[in-house]
Amino acid sequence: MESRNPAFRGNAFEFGGPRYGAQNYGAPGYQAQPYGAPGQAPPVTRPMTMDDVVVRGFLTLAALVVAAALAWAIVPTRLAVPVLVVALIAEIGIWAFITFGRKANAPLVLTFAAVYGVAVGIISHTYNDIYHGVVFQAVIGTALAFGATLAVYTLRIVRVTPRFAKFTIAAAAALIGLMIVNLLVQAFGGADGIGIRDASNPLAYVFSVVAILVGCFFLLLDFDSVEQGVRSGAPEKFAWYCAFGLVLSLVWIYLEILRLLSYFYGRD
Repeated sequence: MESRNPAFRGNAFEFGGPRYGAQNYGAPGYQAQPYGAPGQAPPVTRPMTMDDVVVRGFLTLAALVVAAALAWAIVPTRLAVPVLVVALIAEIGIWAFITFGRKANAPLVLTFAAVYGVAVGIISHTYNDIYHGVVFQAVIGTALAFGATLAVYTLRIVRVTPRFAKFTIAAAAALIGLMIVNLLVQAFGGADGIGIRDASNPLAYVFSVVAILVGCFFLLLDFDSVEQGVRSGAPEKFAWYCAFGLVLSLVWIYLEILRLLSYFYGRD
């Protein structure tokens, strides 16, 4: 099962070869074997556990929140835009290095979370200055969305199947495509773009709701991928990649909830 998050794609995190005595986790033809099986080289690292993912996920999220709080409190309004631009560029660079370089460890993932937190903090502060109290509501909404999605997955209310994964990824591609089109239309003179981010257009509400739902679908795929990794004996360091991916999904949901809630606020 492949997830939207690059952290969980079958070939995104290699731990095969002589070092671990196994093929790439999640790759076609991968056969999970218990460590210590006859003829298998002893692992250098112990298998990942669910506790590993929880602890590393908490640390990654904590780094993001602390960085966001500091950016909120320290970055002056006149420097918000340049700092945001620098943070976004750095964030994309680290994301690309982790994703395409197939590297995931504590320094890289925590640095990514901190840089991402700076961007999230500046964006959140800007929204809260215009729509007072919206950030707190968005945080509560994100926590509720995460809890509900986890409950849905745990109770197997929604089955994560290859068809479900394909649908979710296709929906994400469509959303991103629409956002790019919207930005291009705005860049060439259309102030409101195609209406998907215009609070006066009902289409914007529909778009944000769909984006939030797709973010929750991604979390379902991520939970399934984490569970498969634990069951298949992925190495301990893979937990950092899991934390990286889960935080990406949570921030996606948070930002979309933040934008949706802002539509219901009147400007002061």
